[in-house]
Amino acid sequence: MILIKNGRVVDPVTNTDEVMDVLVEGKKIVKVAKEIKEEDVKAGVYVACENSGASADGAAGSAYENSGACGASAELEVIDATGLVVAPGLCDAHVHFRDPGFTYKEDIESGAKAAARGGFTTVILMANTKPSVDNLETLNYCIKKGEQTDIHILQTANVTCGMMGKELVDMDLLAKNGACGFTDDGLPLMDEKVLYEALKKAYELDLPVSLHEEDPFFIKHPGVNMGEVSKKLNYGGASRTAEDIMVARDCVLALDTGASVCIQHISSGNSVDIVRAFKKMGADVHAEATPHHFTLTEEAVLKYGTNARMNPPLRTEEDRRRIIEGLKDGTIDMIVTDHAPHSKEEKARELAKAPSGITGLETSLSLGVKSLVKTGEISMMKLIELMSTNPYKFYRMTPASISDGAIADIVIFGEDALWTVKEEEFASKASNSPFIGWELPGKVFFTICNGKVVYRG
Repeated sequence: MILIKNGRVVDPVTNTDEVMDVLVEGKKIVKVAKEIKEEDVKAGVYVACENSGASADGAAGSAYENSGACGASAELEVIDATGLVVAPGLCDAHVHFRDPGFTYKEDIESGAKAAARGGFTTVILMANTKPSVDNLETLNYCIKKGEQTDIHILQTANVTCGMMGKELVDMDLLAKNGACGFTDDGLPLMDEKVLYEALKKAYELDLPVSLHEEDPFFIKHPGVNMGEVSKKLNYGGASRTAEDIMVARDCVLALDTGASVCIQHISSGNSVDIVRAFKKMGADVHAEATPHHFTLTEEAVLKYGTNARMNPPLRTEEDRRRIIEGLKDGTIDMIVTDHAPHSKEEKARELAKAPSGITGLETSLSLGVKSLVKTGEISMMKLIELMSTNPYKFYRMTPASISDGAIADIVIFGEDALWTVKEEEFASKASNSPFIGWELPGKVFFTICNGKVVYRG
């Protein structure tokens, strides 16, 4: 049993933001109250009995009774959360664990540890592995390996066979066997006829499709915005038009098919406006933003080199501001990391030859606190909604909640607690981050998944 005392419970599901105590027994939260006395817990006053009425999906039920001591003998850990935030476990809807095929960068086990260190209890794996997740064998491998970790890991499947953009995978078969959605993330789907058929099938299956939006025609060199910095570096760069034109097309297709579509790692202010317009028109279209896109601009490439090379690239201050406006007004539904680990050797290559992407799981919450909450852009409640509630909903899951009867997926962190990002302390196999050396607020002290402490900071 775990008793969390005096924490500031911030839960968008119940619209709670107040100091409360939280009692966990087994895999569930059995009681949330203004005060839960340790002596009462030890006496067995609060008990999660087997036939207590708590629902299987984690919805609140009468999971506590004054019914004697059937749980009184359980060992009790008391966590003093005074001055800390107690929130539903975070959900990252966009990570790359490189498994199978590129496990020298990351694997499912190391990725899960990085997630837990960052406060995440659930992650959604992208499908651009080797082999890619376009077949049942690879899907089963990823799901089974994910089940062996301490957090919840879900696996997407590809939209097209081999990510070639030509032939649809067997979406029915993959969905039936546990694929939580479909994506060819890493590559754009250029054939609108293929995508149209995929969206119609996804609508039938009631599963989401997530899209990487970069038209290669408008990219001279990937990873850096086509603008002032690319000129200084004599590096062609990637125009925001590469993103905008694809986003516009795919919003039209989402509106036409009714499919649930996510615009991945949005980077262009114009694309934010396009998504906003199509939401108003009734399209079931959503968007992700990453911490690096709402924290940094293209100038970071001059300072951090290849650790600031991204696809899509960091863009201008105006784009960054418009992304934040999109987060504030609900145009952008989710904050994701696009956790993209690479080896030191790969990132040490020259800009044109280095891979794009950064590790993100271990700094994401802190960057959200620093760039959005501490600047007064959004509330802590809104941050948790963007990093937990909404990603769960998009992938058709019951959102984590700090409420009676809910599954005990919890993050405990200090909004004002500072920590320094150190390369040697990453739980990930990789440390390709421009944020090394930064002092950040929002230190994670505990991550609890299924009622078990899976990280202590």
